Amino acid sequence: MPKAVFFDRDGVINKAVVREGKPYPPSGLSELVLADEVRPVLQKLKESGYLLIVVTNQPDVARGSQTRERVEEMNRFLLRELPLDDILTCYHDTEAHCQCRKPKPGLILQGAQQYHLDLAASFLIGDRWKDIEAGRRAGCRTIFIDYEYSEKQPDKPDYRVTTLMEALSIILKPPARGGHPGA
Repeated sequence: MPKAVFFDRDGVINKAVVREGKPYPPSGLSELVLADEVRPVLQKLKESGYLLIVVTNQPDVARGSQTRERVEEMNRFLLRELPLDDILTCYHDTEAHCQCRKPKPGLILQGAQQYHLDLAASFLIGDRWKDIEAGRRAGCRTIFIDYEYSEKQPDKPDYRVTTLMEALSIILKPPARGGHPGA
């Protein structure tokens, strides 16, 4: 079965807009800046046989402060510019109680079903506790990129790093006898 790396979008694939220690999504293409090292990291993962899938919450659409068209425009840009296989998006707010909004694993499970993925051999990379919880609930190994935001921290990610390049080295690390990383 194929394996994947699931990525949060804002803060992992592109830089989050940080105000008062809290991350926010870019408002449009003019604020969309690719994350440091994202191109070479994605290229190495692609060369190593991973599917690359973004799973992103975009609740500002439901809140009325962002349009679905603008979010999709940013997603199309990322799909054109980077070797991503797909971007799966939840447009709901918390009150919708949907299955696709992280920390629920719905988007990851959707990707796993669509691409016939081995979730135990897959990873989730995120910069917020909801990302890590969704990955854990889906059965992925989780890598938390710690940008020291002023908010709740994840509960026991499998790995904690400070850069995307560190996450890459964990994923591509040869497995120890008996199992894990990039297995």
